[in-house]
Amino acid sequence: MKKKLIGAAVTAAISATAPSLAVATTNISAGVWATYRHVTNSDFSSLKFNENLDNETGGDIGEETFILYGDHTQDDGPWRLSTEVRFGPGSFTDPVNNSTGDRFAIHKLWVGRDLNENWDVKIGKSQVPFGWKTVNFWPGDMLQGGYGDQMDVGAKFTGQMSDLDISIAYFHQDDWGETSTDTVDDNGHWGSFKGIPATYRKIKTGVADVSYTFEQEGNSSTFGLSAQTGILQDIEDLGNKCDTTTCSTNDDGSHSAFAAYFEGSYGSITTKAEVIRVKRDIPDAGVQADIENTRYAVQGGYTSGNWFAYLDATAATTDTDTNKADTVYGISPGVRYDYGPGWVYVEYLNSNGDIDGNGDIYESDFDAMYVTMDYYF
Repeated sequence: MKKKLIGAAVTAAISATAPSLAVATTNISAGVWATYRHVTNSDFSSLKFNENLDNETGGDIGEETFILYGDHTQDDGPWRLSTEVRFGPGSFTDPVNNSTGDRFAIHKLWVGRDLNENWDVKIGKSQVPFGWKTVNFWPGDMLQGGYGDQMDVGAKFTGQMSDLDISIAYFHQDDWGETSTDTVDDNGHWGSFKGIPATYRKIKTGVADVSYTFEQEGNSSTFGLSAQTGILQDIEDLGNKCDTTTCSTNDDGSHSAFAAYFEGSYGSITTKAEVIRVKRDIPDAGVQADIENTRYAVQGGYTSGNWFAYLDATAATTDTDTNKADTVYGISPGVRYDYGPGWVYVEYLNSNGDIDGNGDIYESDFDAMYVTMDYYF
């Protein structure tokens, strides 16, 4: 979930008598969330997605999560730090594929430095500058799958040149450790499957994003282009591919994606649109699988007081030779209420397909109601 820090802050002023330390501000905050889910139509038989079970029980309340946030800024220096750690089943992490082997993960951890008035750099795990994100994550990022709230490990430069906002990044890997593919919010679209060990992950990825914003009388329109390209590494049984002198790293796959997007804010109305073109060359025991598809996403929202009503809609088509799936879609209308220390979301997801671990589409009916509440302090 994309949240701004809310709640208590601890402010520490470090004594100026210690010349090696700069005066700094430290903000520490925490939050919790949980969700009610009622599956109304599903092609899946697992307990989590079983419509017959939910019809008998009336749905379930779960995905409980505790989140810690920490931010540190030098008041008279260029350095800063930001981190977010999540604990619990609703932290969007997978013990089989993450670096901790448990239900907690470091979602964000970067050290940043201002280079000048226009440019800064972040080193660590930060958000991949690619397109835009959906309103909320309980219904999922739908058919943006894998290109929504990406958080990868590397270095990112952001700044301005003339009237352009520019981000340039190199991400050495998609998560911490040698074999983790769990980027917390990618929902298993980079070689990771819930409960099944991962077979590949993305590494050595370059990313660029350029956007231009028109502003007039409080309204804004942003047009942007994003691109990323990198290597896919086969990590199945990776440890047994090393002997005393050499290692077979199996960096024999590749991935690329391009996005053209729009974001608009006009008083109480917000709009977004995006097209993503995806290509992957999947490493799989020496057999290459060429994946190609196109995703489309639109979003509209209206704000009235503490209420925000919105509609996320996505569609996708595949050009993969071996994939015979028809066009799939996902639609999620919702409403969000700001009650002070947090938000309440009421959302419905209607879909006839999704994105698999190879980044391609598949057909499957799934509908569900979600009610989520979070609280920050």
